[in-house]
Amino acid sequence: MAKLGFVGLGAMGGRVTKRLLDAGHSVTGYNRTKSKAQWLLDAGMQWGETPRAVAETADVIFTMVTNTNALHEVVGGQHGILAGLGKGKIYIDMSTISPAASKNLATEVSEKGARMLDSPVSGSVITLEQGNLSLMVGGEKATFEQVKSILLDIGPKVNYVGSNGQAVLMKIAINLNLQVQMMAFCEGLLLAEKGGVPRETALEVMLNSVIASPSLKYRTPFILSPPDEAWFDVNMMQKDMLLALEMGRELDVPMPTTATSNEFLTAARAMGLAKQDFYIVFKVLAKMAGLDE
Repeated sequence: MAKLGFVGLGAMGGRVTKRLLDAGHSVTGYNRTKSKAQWLLDAGMQWGETPRAVAETADVIFTMVTNTNALHEVVGGQHGILAGLGKGKIYIDMSTISPAASKNLATEVSEKGARMLDSPVSGSVITLEQGNLSLMVGGEKATFEQVKSILLDIGPKVNYVGSNGQAVLMKIAINLNLQVQMMAFCEGLLLAEKGGVPRETALEVMLNSVIASPSLKYRTPFILSPPDEAWFDVNMMQKDMLLALEMGRELDVPMPTTATSNEFLTAARAMGLAKQDFYIVFKVLAKMAGLDE
């Protein structure tokens, strides 16, 4: 088995790393806050003192961070991943970032003699824990085939979608739907509730109807029972919506529902709810509907 490295051991990255460890891979990891990775060290992960150290140790290096700026922080500089790359190494970024930034980074990786794939995921913490995460991959097809078996240890669905940056674009196209669907669900739920149907009843009926997508099924119950920790907070969701709107302008694709839905995330931030899971737009809409939350 190839030696693996993983930089960015947050809610998703940490669980991806655990799946790789459980599959029998040797993994060296790095996280800005080491204490948050202790559970992975206890599970057998090795520690790299810097992103560069991880890249130097591993044959295949993964990153999964919050945004484009965070990625630049771990790949650049004398202690960054780029400094530790060399001929034959494969770098796989699982972050959701700007497609243009991903393409530019792939060029820098190539100049080091290594190869890069962008491979964001579709799903959440619960999807990952259930082993149902899906991955999309952009980059050279031959490189994808070389690491496909490793990616299948993360999730059962791995789709090659095209050249560098195309997988990130695909992820953005998927993620804009999360917020748009959530807004439509909240509108329907509030309409039923203000018309006299108990919220619990309306939610159950809606989740047993044809509108119940997988994302709605595992997130809308938060309306009745909020999670202890946000799976995907308002700031993260808005980052993806803004990426979608940026790509819409670049590619001349009108995105009216994306634009409108994004404004409710801005309202949530204004209400001090930026760190809440993005289902919290229900609270924003409920207040506008005159319901005391």
